[in-house]
Amino acid sequence: MITRYTRTTLVFLFDLFAAVAAWVGGFLLRFNFEWPTHYTGRLLLIGAALVGVHAVACRVAGLYRGMWVFASLPDLKRVLKAIAISTLALIALIAVERGSPALPRSLIALYPMLLLLIMGGGRAAWRMWKEHMLYGDLIATGKPVVVVGAGTGGAMLVRELERSPDWRVVALLDDNPDKWGLELNGHRVAGGVQSLPEVLKEHRAKHVILAMPSAASDALKRATDLAVRAGAQVFTVPGLEDLMGGKVAINAMRPVDIEDLLGRDPVKIDSAHVQRMVTNKTVLITGAGGSIGSELCRQLARFTPAQLVLLENSEFALYNTEQWFRSRRPEIKIVPLVGDVKDAARLKDIFSTWTPQLVFHAAAYKHVPLMEVDNAWQAVRNNVLGTLLVAKHAQHFGAERFVLISTDKAVNPTNVMGATKRLAEMICEALHCAATCSTQMEMVRFGNVLGSTGSVIPKFAEQIARGGPVTVTHPEINRYFMSIPEAAQLVLQAAAMGQGGEVFVLDMGEPVKIVDLARNMIRLSGYTEDEIRIEFTGLRPGEKLYEELLADAEETRETPHPKLRIARSRPVAESFLDELTQWLSQPGPVSDDDVRTGLKRWVPEYEPARH
Repeated sequence: MITRYTRTTLVFLFDLFAAVAAWVGGFLLRFNFEWPTHYTGRLLLIGAALVGVHAVACRVAGLYRGMWVFASLPDLKRVLKAIAISTLALIALIAVERGSPALPRSLIALYPMLLLLIMGGGRAAWRMWKEHMLYGDLIATGKPVVVVGAGTGGAMLVRELERSPDWRVVALLDDNPDKWGLELNGHRVAGGVQSLPEVLKEHRAKHVILAMPSAASDALKRATDLAVRAGAQVFTVPGLEDLMGGKVAINAMRPVDIEDLLGRDPVKIDSAHVQRMVTNKTVLITGAGGSIGSELCRQLARFTPAQLVLLENSEFALYNTEQWFRSRRPEIKIVPLVGDVKDAARLKDIFSTWTPQLVFHAAAYKHVPLMEVDNAWQAVRNNVLGTLLVAKHAQHFGAERFVLISTDKAVNPTNVMGATKRLAEMICEALHCAATCSTQMEMVRFGNVLGSTGSVIPKFAEQIARGGPVTVTHPEINRYFMSIPEAAQLVLQAAAMGQGGEVFVLDMGEPVKIVDLARNMIRLSGYTEDEIRIEFTGLRPGEKLYEELLADAEETRETPHPKLRIARSRPVAESFLDELTQWLSQPGPVSDDDVRTGLKRWVPEYEPARH
């Protein structure tokens, strides 16, 4: 077996041979391949000096750090550096040489050209031969695949696929007409994305890889829809930022999932502003084991808080969040606490012991149909009384900010859950308006988050895995969707820019029809609607067809952030808190009808849905 030292020696000898060949070849070209006998002595003398300089130049340029089998642009740069040094030496030798006749000045051009041809060409030829020996037999094997995207991501992907026995690239597609008919690594760009069904049929391909890491979600949706309608399985590659940063290998492909199709533009937040709010502060997060609460914890950890106090009623959820920090962010000090936001004694102990400066209140019962029947009073106690107790303790113990995580279902609510969240907003507004309140009370309202506990996407995935049917309540029902990290980042941005008393509304984009969501998930799973049928079950208790982000009587104003607006809701009466506290203090149980009657009193826009 050839050792590394032997390989380096052989390459070094090749480069010395290249210098000799370029020097002699330059003379032969200059004199039409007739040997100039009157130059022989000086040719040998200067050639020897030139070879010595070239040997040093190759070492200085670091030519022997790369492997020939992977010779690429950095290796070419090293070759050019060595040639440049060697050429400068030649110019100096010709300048000081005083023999007669004078050495031809054309050698200054011929020598480096030949040297580049031999050194660079030799490396390229070796790589081509080696790759043919390693991967040549794979070219006609593997599953035929169409690559969508002929840019940087596509080029990197095609190179990797050529080395894989599992894939065979048959065509590339790109929406840039300037690339049509051209070739990328020997593969033709057959046309635009709209021709995907025809190209798949022509090559009998059943697989598509989307190499568009920086493309907008609309382009991704269009390509995926064309592919799945043609019966192909669709994969995607990591984001371009990850690829260029070396975080993820280009061949770490994965199937396109519904989150990709619902994907939104990346959120940019004023990190410096959030940093000033969070750094070296003690932060309390209620509901720290939930979908939003746990993501808030992870996002807050980026801004070096003094400590994170994690309050959660579910032992298992709290354990999961704690373990994430122990394994991923052990440098962050966390205080995992089991507790109920309705337990005033527990809250007093927590606030007096850790005196948090920032409080993010994410704990809530949020499942609409579940809270509508036989659980209405528990929804009131958790969502309303819990908010009142946490907010009052934050105020009493001098927290700087209290941030309530609210929902679009609080707007013109038709269900108990939405009405209780609107009541929670009103509590914060009333407390902020109180003369004794030094804590800034802020509320952030947004819609559904992708993949959250109890949301529709995990439910559909489970139904598809069981073979169906996929149950949708109504063919016209739609919802707003946002990714969990996006929601958490915008909550932090809203908290940092708030002055107190605002209801921030997040830009949720366009609403999505749930039946279209179901159809896309079925297709992405490799099935047709004949194999996995969709079944309409009717609206559930408290459910409405369309969610709203703003009540009719509310006005909004812009903020410095394009994805945040501020809603101005109707004023809250001064006697509101005293009367509400008295209502909440009744021992219970309270019937669902009595709960709805009470909610209607406090939230006049609440109109219980009737099904």
